[in-house]
Amino acid sequence: MATAETVKQERMHIRVDALSKQKLERAAAYANKSLSEFVLGKALHAADEVIHEHETLTLIEADWEVFLDALENPPSPNGKLKQAFAEHKKRVQR
Repeated sequence: MATAETVKQERMHIRVDALSKQKLERAAAYANKSLSEFVLGKALHAADEVIHEHETLTLIEADWEVFLDALENPPSPNGKLKQAFAEHKKRVQR
């Protein structure tokens, strides 16, 4: 039985010109998929790439060492950081 997470409940509508639709249908046929499966699969793959590009940080080894050192040996809070903490404490109620 399908779970709530696997049941398709959302719908998207897109408009394309006839030539674009024919091209997508031809590609879907080559991939042995329905048009919806093909378009959704390609769109999700593209979405994964964009998300990865924006949410992944790659550092060269020297930068990684600086970052790791800052985590392991954080500098003492300066005046601006202390001021920011005080401001946060005034504004944020728990």
